[in-house]
Amino acid sequence: MRTRVRGWRWRRNPLRRRSDVVEAWTALVAAVLLFVGAPLVGALVGWWAHGEARSVAAAERAERHRVRAKVIGTTPDQLPSVQGGREHSFRVDVRWTDPVTGTHTTRARVPAGTGHGDTVDVWLDAQGRTVSPPPGQTQIWQHTVTIGTCAAGGTVAVVLLANAVIHRVTLGHRLTEWEAEWTRTEPLWTRRQAGGPDSGPAGTV
Repeated sequence: MRTRVRGWRWRRNPLRRRSDVVEAWTALVAAVLLFVGAPLVGALVGWWAHGEARSVAAAERAERHRVRAKVIGTTPDQLPSVQGGREHSFRVDVRWTDPVTGTHTTRARVPAGTGHGDTVDVWLDAQGRTVSPPPGQTQIWQHTVTIGTCAAGGTVAVVLLANAVIHRVTLGHRLTEWEAEWTRTEPLWTRRQAGGPDSGPAGTV
């Protein structure tokens, strides 16, 4: 009996309306999209984002080069606090020697804990300006997971919103159909004839 009650929208019966059928199919499609479509969209978008991130990283590695530089500037004794768990860093003068162009000095960002005389990795572009290092595998996968999760979450939000809108519309149609049905059956239910001479309140003698 419980199975029949739960699946009454899928069976032909006098209580089922067209809006019930639409709502039943909408719920089925929404469930498929939530449990199959959203993860699939997240995986596909994440796979695309991973390929794009790898291409960008490869292009940056081709445009930039790394040198080993010596810190010659004065390093701060204490760094200001940084919110969000980001790594402390600061800019300081560094010097390196190129076999072709000779010795160079510039300001570069180095991680916290670096002291005067330490050797650090400095990334430079084609014009010799200091730049950030190209993203590594960790950054690429973080980008992939973030984009894939956002895509899956966006799909879920769209599906739930569409399902809510359809449910609201079908509910309005269902109430209209019930009201029309009650208008037809109410005179028989209360044993009165609509508009007749004896159509007084129910139960009057």
